[in-house]
Amino acid sequence: MEGKSLQELSRAEVAELVRSIGPKTCAFPINGTRRWFLLEHPAARGEDYAEEYRHLTGKRHLELYRLLFDHGIHTLLTPIFGPDLLERGEKYSAMATEGLAFLARNPDFLRFYRDYRVRVRFYGDYRRFFASSPYAYLPELFDAVTEETENHNGCRLFFGVCADDATETIARLAVQYHAEYGRVPTKRTLIELYYGEYVDPVDLFIGFDKFCVFDMPLVTTGNEDLYFTVTPSPYLGEQQLRGILADHLYARRSEAQDYSAMDSEDWRYMTAFYRTNMGKTLGVGTRQGQIWYPSPQIELPASDL
Repeated sequence: MEGKSLQELSRAEVAELVRSIGPKTCAFPINGTRRWFLLEHPAARGEDYAEEYRHLTGKRHLELYRLLFDHGIHTLLTPIFGPDLLERGEKYSAMATEGLAFLARNPDFLRFYRDYRVRVRFYGDYRRFFASSPYAYLPELFDAVTEETENHNGCRLFFGVCADDATETIARLAVQYHAEYGRVPTKRTLIELYYGEYVDPVDLFIGFDKFCVFDMPLVTTGNEDLYFTVTPSPYLGEQQLRGILADHLYARRSEAQDYSAMDSEDWRYMTAFYRTNMGKTLGVGTRQGQIWYPSPQIELPASDL
């Protein structure tokens, strides 16, 4: 592997590099799926496209999970459902909740869990949220696939369901723990209670669209590397993922800056970069119709400074 870039390595070689640094936890909310679906499958834009949507987006989800696990990611947190989705109307709500059932009983998903030895967990406040709804059957399905995969030891996949505000859930877990054991739970214990087992702090977060981080309570430290794709999450490809991993493994890893050790070339480049980009802000965008798009901001100085 010496002398090769990450893009030139095999998947197995990249995975070896990623794992050599320790188990990696990645948060990857797969967003923009409707845009991807309607752009890639325009013939399905009719009123009744729920079955086709579930089938094709489910297939793409599995491809993305395999891509990440094949590149050495050990634990994947993927928030997939929040209460705000129910505000999109009854038809979309039914389609979204049926999609949740898809994760727990679809043969392709179950085969993937078995073949990759994936241990599956569901986290969030879904039991309380679904208790008095037409979807009260979902937690039982989640429990069944969790039990079925509990002895799998290849990698871990945590689905976030109604994990948008964990404050009351965590408070309730802490009170219950204190009532049973007579002591305040540690952070590690709370993580185990909330997720079903211990989860290491998130190493990298891959989002889409507007810059925001969400639905991964207790496992953020401020040290996770944040990445945001310009196109919807289902478009994430191997080359793009390797670019993210290369940045995470190498470009961002450095000791605290020692300005006294910087030579004149480094100072010239830094000066040129900041002066060129004065007044520009990452995360600023523009609205075209109903959609927000990021505005280009950064200019790199000439390399021959």
